[in-house]
Amino acid sequence: MTDLRDGAAVVLLVAGCAFYLAGTVGLLRFPDARSRLHALTKADNLGLGLVLAGVAVHLWSAPVAAKLLLTWLLALFAGATSAQLLARVAGRGVDEGRGS
Repeated sequence: MTDLRDGAAVVLLVAGCAFYLAGTVGLLRFPDARSRLHALTKADNLGLGLVLAGVAVHLWSAPVAAKLLLTWLLALFAGATSAQLLARVAGRGVDEGRGS
C-alpha cells in the first residue's frame, strides 16, 4: 500500500514540476504582458495544487492535507488578485515605458 501511495505522490510531484516548467516557459516566450501573466498564473496554480496534493498523499494525514488545501486556496486567491492588478497596469502601457 505504501508503494502505491509513494508512486502516486511521485507522479503528482513530477506533474506539478512540469506545470511549473510550462509556466516559466510561457513567461519567457510569450510576447506581451497579459499572455505572460495568463500562462504563469494558470500553470503555476495548477502546478502548486499538484505539488501540494503529492505532499498530502505522501504524508497521509488529514490535518496536514487540510492545511495544504488552505495554503493552495490562499495562493489561488493571491495569484488571481495580483495578476488582475498587473494586467490592469500592463493595459495602461506602464510596463512598456509609455507612462500612465
